[in-house]
Amino acid sequence: MQIVTDSGADLCLPPEQVAELKIHVVPLVVTLDGESYREGVDIETDEFYDLLAASDSLPVTSQPSAGEFAETYRRLAATDPDILSIHMTSGLSGTLSAAQAGAELVPEADVTHFDTKTLCAAAGWQVKAAARAVKAGWSRERIVALMERIGAASESAYTLKELKYLIHGGRISHMKGLIASLLNLKPLIGVEKERGTYVQLGQARSFKGALKGLVDLMAKQHTPGTALRVQVLHSYNPEGAATLRQLVGQRFDCTWLPVGPMSLVLGAHTGPSMVGVAYAPAVAFSDVP
Repeated sequence: MQIVTDSGADLCLPPEQVAELKIHVVPLVVTLDGESYREGVDIETDEFYDLLAASDSLPVTSQPSAGEFAETYRRLAATDPDILSIHMTSGLSGTLSAAQAGAELVPEADVTHFDTKTLCAAAGWQVKAAARAVKAGWSRERIVALMERIGAASESAYTLKELKYLIHGGRISHMKGLIASLLNLKPLIGVEKERGTYVQLGQARSFKGALKGLVDLMAKQHTPGTALRVQVLHSYNPEGAATLRQLVGQRFDCTWLPVGPMSLVLGAHTGPSMVGVAYAPAVAFSDVP
């Protein structure tokens, strides 16, 4: 079995580990000032934010085409037709639909599609667990059940300094976003599990207060001192990420995954100030190979 995913699921792995786990990443696309870039192929994170800072335009993002997925499935099916295609939430992106359409063009491939109902690091956790289970020889059914358990146990929460990118992208209510922007409020944003869409979890009057608010939300779900698996990612805000990591570490017994930049396509939706945390009870990963 082979694993396909999209660049909206943050793996945070060096290329050699992605290759070792045989994960095939289909890139999302960001367009700025009339130029389109495939994430991780035509442009890297630092380059994108440099361009964004120099531009008067707002970026537009798009999922890979059905044809791009078909090309990937066709290439992989030549050696192994059994494919598990795992994607960022269908509640915020058309990527899963494009993947399903692509599979219809490749009848020789036996593709199982899986909606993580989340994005960023929490989606990447499901992809990496699946890849390790494939390497260990698990059945498809057992791997899907593992991803479902990890998805149920994992949460994500985010905050940011400015809302214009989210408003522009239509990912939040325009009116609520406009009011919050005028009041200079910093929203606490989560991803709900039923449809995998953004949900507002609270707000704060300062960015530092919002970071503390994220940790307070974690403490409502998990008793302080609980053993958690935690990963902090950011769009282009390493200082905010470092502060959030410190605050989380003061409250919980953390197994840390690397701090780093999130998918630049996700950052294009939120702007460079976004900071987020993915977390789950460490025990939820005890049976991952």
